[in-house]
Order: sequence, then structure tokens, then C-alpha cells
Amino acid sequence: MKTEKTVQNGVINVYKERGYTSHDVVARLRGILKQKKIGHTGTLDPEAEGVLPVCLGNATRLCGMLTDQDKEYRAELLLGVTTDTQDMTGQVLARKEVCVTGEETQKAVMGFLGTYEQLPPMYSACKVDGKRLYELAREGKEVERRKRPVTIHELEICSIELPRVRLRVVCSKGTYIRTLCHDIGERLGCGGTMAGLVRTRVDRFTLDQAKRLDEIEDAVKAGEAGSLILPVEEMFSALPVIRVKEGDTSAVRNGNPLFLRQITGKSGWLDKEQVRIHDSQGRFYGIYEFQVMKGRFVPVKMFLPSASEVSRE
Repeated sequence: MKTEKTVQNGVINVYKERGYTSHDVVARLRGILKQKKIGHTGTLDPEAEGVLPVCLGNATRLCGMLTDQDKEYRAELLLGVTTDTQDMTGQVLARKEVCVTGEETQKAVMGFLGTYEQLPPMYSACKVDGKRLYELAREGKEVERRKRPVTIHELEICSIELPRVRLRVVCSKGTYIRTLCHDIGERLGCGGTMAGLVRTRVDRFTLDQAKRLDEIEDAVKAGEAGSLILPVEEMFSALPVIRVKEGDTSAVRNGNPLFLRQITGKSGWLDKEQVRIHDSQGRFYGIYEFQVMKGRFVPVKMFLPSASEVSRE
């Protein structure tokens, strides 16, 4: 069957398998889709698995937006073990007998619900003085880090079979589940490390809809890759749509401000209200925001269609 060769724009929900880094996923997708402009939406540790939204083509402008979204995980905490990486890939630093009860464990775990100050682990992608912490850690160095607030929105104990505890966590951006496991162990006085992690959701992207790389490759070979890709505009489906009048299409193509006389749509716009901008043919160009004092829309983020799409007029 014919392989699709056109440049793809949109977001694909990849199931990252164990052993792959997020960069490995991007590299393989570049080979599968035969295009270079691809970016992932946040690092997922090699031993972790699950949802990794990947942005294609002009959707790479969404990467930061998706990185900032809340995420959901299933994690396994192993009590009584402390490692230098805070997961089972690292060197064991200490082993202690687990003498706590299930009730004490439950109380300690649920004490992390809400916002707390978390210290980024040395084996992480955080930067200090322009250098990644994991690079310093591999050199045997440990540097001072600042704690930062993270929020655990939901925390559910799925099972307690000591020394193992299985958790479901919904958290804010920048939360390290490894560190959460470590901190729970510290609070219990026996230490703890993360023994397994599956990311089950990033924003609207869920585990049950995620596709493994082999499945994506098969879809490309069958000419069905498009069915796996969420169009960029769908990420903004809650925003109202306005159209640029036919004679003013060049203004939106150039990312210029748009005045009310240049668009069709509802009246009574609110200050800083955001909209999806279409041209007169219904093609999506990006997100604009209304400025009441100046009576105009200004661009927030543009996703210009390709030259081939524009030429179909």
C-alpha cells in the first residue's frame, strides 16, 4: 500500500514503552513519518511508560502548552529502600525494615495531598547554572537545589501490600513522582523508592487511546496515519470561531492585528477574550485575543497552514 509522504500537522498520542527516552520516541517518529519538525511535550523517564503527546509540524508550537498541563499517573512505591535516583534504576543507598502499619502508611501518603515543597532530584532534567542536574549527577556531583511548590490534586491509594503501595496521582506540572515516593518513605522513617510508573493522562490524551510506535508505523504504511493525529485546532475547540472577510485574508496570513470591520462573527467581545481565526474559506490560522480599548484582535499563537493548503483556493 502507498505510504503517506505529506507533512503532518497535529498531535499524536504515543504510548512510550519502557526503555525508550522521550528523545528516542521523537527520533523514531521522524523516521516513520519522514519529517523533521517533531517535538515531545515533556520528559518521561526511560523506565516509565505511558502517555507521551508528540507534536508534529506547526503543532510544535503547542509543546509548551501541553507541558504545562496537569498529568495523571499510576505509581508503585517500594518502602524500605532508598536509591540515588529515587527509583529502582539507581544505586541502593540504604535498606531498612518496614515496621509501619497500613493505617500509618495511608496517613503518611494522604498527607501529601495538596501543595507541598518538593526538592528536584539530582537525576532530573532541571537546570542549575545552565547545566542539567543529571549531567552533574553522572559526574558524581551534588549541588544545592531550591525546593519548589508542586500540587497533588488527587491522590488515591489503590492497594497497600507492604512493603509495596500502589497509587494513583493527579498532579501539577513539574511534579516528580519519584520524589513523591521518596518523600513518603522519608515521612514514614523507612525510606522509599519508586518501583514502577505509568502515565495515564496528559490533558485530554489518555492511556486507552495511546498508540505504540509499531502501531503508528503500521498505520503509516497503510496510509492511515491521519486517523491517529489530532488536528491543532481541536486543542482549542472550546474557543469561538470568527472569520476574516475575503479581502482581508492577507492580514491574518501576516499575523497582523484585525479590526472589527475585517471580521464576521458575533458582537460584544470581552477584553482579552480569545478566539480561533479562520479565513473566508474556513481554514484555521491561529488564536487571537480581543483588546477592548483598541477595538482589535491581536495574535496570541499562529499556526499558519502550509503553502499547499493555501494554494487550494
